[in-house]
Amino acid sequence: MSQAPSQTARPRPYRLAELGLLILAIAIATVAYALVGLGVEGTIPANVYGYAGWLAALGLTIHIVVWIKAKYADPVLVPIAVLLNGLGLAMIYRVDLGRKEYLGSGMTQLIWMTLGVGLAIAVIFIVRDHRWLRRYTFVSGFAALLFLLLPLIPGLGKTINGARIWIGVGSMSFQPGEIAKILLAIFFAGYLVSYKDQLVAAGPKILGIRFPRLRDFGPIVIAWVASVGILVFEKDLGTSLLFFGLFVAMLYVATSKVSWIILGLGFFAAGAVAATFLFTHVQQRVDGWLNALTAEEYNKEFGGSYQLVQGLFGMSNGGLVGTGFGEGRPNMVPYAESDFIYASFGEEIGLAGLFVILLCYLFIFQRGIRTAQQLRDGFGTLLATGLSFTIALQVFVVVGGVTRLIPLTGLTTPFLAQGGSSLIANWMIIGLLLRISDNARRPVEDFHTGVLRITEDPEPAKKTAPAAVGTGAAVGSAASANHTDEDAPTTNLSRADREAPTTDLTSADDYDPADHHSADPNHTGRRNNGGER
Repeated sequence: MSQAPSQTARPRPYRLAELGLLILAIAIATVAYALVGLGVEGTIPANVYGYAGWLAALGLTIHIVVWIKAKYADPVLVPIAVLLNGLGLAMIYRVDLGRKEYLGSGMTQLIWMTLGVGLAIAVIFIVRDHRWLRRYTFVSGFAALLFLLLPLIPGLGKTINGARIWIGVGSMSFQPGEIAKILLAIFFAGYLVSYKDQLVAAGPKILGIRFPRLRDFGPIVIAWVASVGILVFEKDLGTSLLFFGLFVAMLYVATSKVSWIILGLGFFAAGAVAATFLFTHVQQRVDGWLNALTAEEYNKEFGGSYQLVQGLFGMSNGGLVGTGFGEGRPNMVPYAESDFIYASFGEEIGLAGLFVILLCYLFIFQRGIRTAQQLRDGFGTLLATGLSFTIALQVFVVVGGVTRLIPLTGLTTPFLAQGGSSLIANWMIIGLLLRISDNARRPVEDFHTGVLRITEDPEPAKKTAPAAVGTGAAVGSAASANHTDEDAPTTNLSRADREAPTTDLTSADDYDPADHHSADPNHTGRRNNGGER
């Protein structure tokens, strides 16, 4: 009979595996860039070596930082993010070559990628313990609300393609909602950990499903009203859907109650139906979705289905394996480098290539959820889940709109699409997931590195009371020993190891913010095209 592996086995960092995957990702992105030049101009781009060197420098820099500061972080996240970002750069360059005037959009996007990677590195340095963020639960919520309201300020907000979701920063535009989604994930995680007991309290039972009490409906009603407010005042269907979907998903994870999913879907359906009849821009989206192939919708000058149908025709032209990089005609689709970059890929790398791209996003989501399962503190579990769902929901909404599964929303595909705001925010999410996964897998022996540390019990263990005193104390002690606090340490200790001194992450109360520098909140980004149409 084989013996089960020890639970105290030291986890492997897998940094060499990460390096190998990273080299493969850079090679694939570079080959795609070279194939674009061969397909469009018949020659390899002259700057291909500079492009490859820049991409490699970014990838290796964050790899080295992770190796030094978070060596037990998940080894798959960085290579996949670099691969998706590199493929996006190649497609943006390809669309740019198809224009009458070359704009250098690929180089601009590479600059934004540099800033995004830099901010991911800053997150790894600053956030040494993810539970430190819980101290700023309501600050994050207030900041998220402020970011969402910035586009409504006269003179600061900008309306592009009918949507007022940008603010002007000099000659550039920045979409504050991209940063707000990270702040909202932090706020939701902290709020739900603190108030989950009230949310799981017993309520009426309907059709075999236990629903929450009527007085506990407050959080979901507030989230619903806020999402509808974004839809009404900013005409931003995508952010509204993302915001509400994120809250409902995290609410279900926190409470494990299916009733919250049912209630969320009910509120969403009611809001969607009401918005369809009350707001013109929503009605246009629904009409363009349901009647996309009619001549009336296709030939509309504004709010029609022209770009949706052209994107479907392009993906159909690509077939199973695509026409090849540089061999298709993605420029026939408006916003081919931003909102419809997924359709552009569908034409040139085919259905098989689209499945590979979706698989990459699925890996990011799976690794994030796996990290959440490894954590033993409630806040970290919810935060990792929320950040993972943020990317997954955004991909679903974008791909669903492009393939006519749901109405178009104006969101951008993470890492692939052109847009500085989105790229910066998603790289910051990767940085947070790296830090959280490092804390989840780091062994006790490495806590002295300064990232995590061992704390001793302040009082010596008391002697066990005699059995004659009664069984009540013994039962209470056993229950206390088996209790897992919502902020319990993230460890994989066996039963014998638990007799050692108490092991814990650096707690929020022990953490000294003076040891770290705050990230500069004034990040800027730009989406040259796309958005609500």
